[in-house]
Amino acid sequence: MTETPLTRADGSPLRVLVVDDEVNLAELIAMALRLEGWQVDQAHAGSEAVSTARACDPDAVVLDMMLPDFDGLEVLRRLRAERPALPVLFLTARDAVEDRIAGLTAGGDDYVTKPFSLEEVVARLRALMRRAGAQSQQRTALLAVGDLTLDEDSREVRRAGTEVHLTATEFELLRYLMRNPRRVLSKAQILDRVWAYDFGGQANVVELYISYLRKKIDAGHEPMIHTMRGAGYVLKPA
Repeated sequence: MTETPLTRADGSPLRVLVVDDEVNLAELIAMALRLEGWQVDQAHAGSEAVSTARACDPDAVVLDMMLPDFDGLEVLRRLRAERPALPVLFLTARDAVEDRIAGLTAGGDDYVTKPFSLEEVVARLRALMRRAGAQSQQRTALLAVGDLTLDEDSREVRRAGTEVHLTATEFELLRYLMRNPRRVLSKAQILDRVWAYDFGGQANVVELYISYLRKKIDAGHEPMIHTMRGAGYVLKPA
């Protein structure tokens, strides 16, 4: 039976950083995690892992012990200096018992040994996420950002308590924005998630529907939908 996807407490997707110098392996893990509905960033060296984690603020890290510049233990030390409770799942060599002991002693939350199944990695991560407080999507169908709420079951949208009537496409666009609060979303990302196919250069459809939403969501209120020139759009509390 397929498990219910996990999300952040606000309903937005979980974000995982995958760190492995084997690019193909990192991509396979990333693909498996994206099927869970999670957002995935990748790094292929220790220094890159640290800088990427600062930029993307992940909910968990899948971390290879052996990296080309410095090892996973040093990456863990640097990450935990800034995020003491960040869940970390180590990837270790099959026979490197000392690696597993060192990783757990240093504060890693769990480990899997190579070769491993992608299902095992996903299962271990799900367990770590739950312990860290990730939410099952079944627990709530209500998204809230500032004074804006969206009920995914009843499809009701309210701003400051007043109901806002949206078309089906406007609703899906707003839901995607509210699942990613404070995150800049490009036109390409929005096209892919909301319309589910490539408009072949007709990205102005995004601008059009953003303008529709603004008229309904922001009218008479402090704006919540903002344009980031050259980057995309972001929704954040007024």
